[in-house]
Amino acid sequence: MAREKYTYAQQVCIKSAGKTMQHTGMLYPGARIGVAVSGGMDSWVLLQVLRIRQRIVPFPFEIMALHVNPGFDPENHAPLLPWLERNGVAAHIEVTDHGPRAHSPENRRNSACFYCAWLRRKRLFELCAQYRLSHLAFGHNADDLVGTFLMNLYQNGRVDGMSMKEAFFGGRLQVIRPLLMVEKSDIARAVRQWGLPVWSNPCPSAGATRRSEVMDDFQRLCSENKGMKRNVFNGLCRWQMDLTPKAD
Repeated sequence: MAREKYTYAQQVCIKSAGKTMQHTGMLYPGARIGVAVSGGMDSWVLLQVLRIRQRIVPFPFEIMALHVNPGFDPENHAPLLPWLERNGVAAHIEVTDHGPRAHSPENRRNSACFYCAWLRRKRLFELCAQYRLSHLAFGHNADDLVGTFLMNLYQNGRVDGMSMKEAFFGGRLQVIRPLLMVEKSDIARAVRQWGLPVWSNPCPSAGATRRSEVMDDFQRLCSENKGMKRNVFNGLCRWQMDLTPKAD
């Protein structure tokens, strides 16, 4: 069988995820990973990369796609179904009312994005318990790490990032972020090259959040300073890697 060839961007995603997984000891033989698939490019690339890593790592692990539709468009996840069937990936897919609830009077204290994300994560934790999954994988990338770091600093006066591996429920569940050292630009190229069926986000708050404003400001600053973006990314990624316990 001919060996599959990958583009530069695809290799960056595959190899960076492998480095992060190996350095932190994210996985172990028999791990059962729930992959949070939102339909955006990050989660699609994560799902594809984990499928490829299954053929590379020297031990078996399982993956299962978890899609929790927020309810703005109950049908927009349709492209996911044939892809899962074609690639033999198990899945749980459900439509919720999280999005409309987050934008309703029910949510009086938090931003719509915060409340919707909280409801989604709560449901994902429940699904991990239901299917006896050992890991929950999110597609957060290096841009998300920068955004979280800046938001914590600006909004809360706290120096904090986004963990690569974090234990929940007494260690029964590990939340992992294999793509945390990959820049969004590489993910965007890889998702196009793989032809993954990304669908649009119908949320009325998409692109209109405080986080979006912070990242827009950061991008403008970087456009005036050659090399600044890469330096910030590299520095925060190394810092976050140093904070994560290494594999035994």
